Amino acid sequence: MSILRTFTDHPASVGESYLEHLGRATAFGLRMIFAGLACLLHGLLPFLFQRTGSRAISELHERMVVNRRVARPAPVHGARLPS
Repeated sequence: MSILRTFTDHPASVGESYLEHLGRATAFGLRMIFAGLACLLHGLLPFLFQRTGSRAISELHERMVVNRRVARPAPVHGARLPS
């Protein structure tokens, strides 16, 4: 496997270029970090960020799983699905 393919195979399997995948993964990661910090603060001060964590999970799930199913092309009969 070439070095280039190690960077492009997975993004291509989800219908993105390397740069698109980099941007989306970075946005997801930052959102998770900030939601995680809000959850930690909520644990200490329960009156803060009461829905931040659950809202972030729901929104990220919607963007990653639900919308991606719509965006990905249907598999060709007999073709292997990407792992």
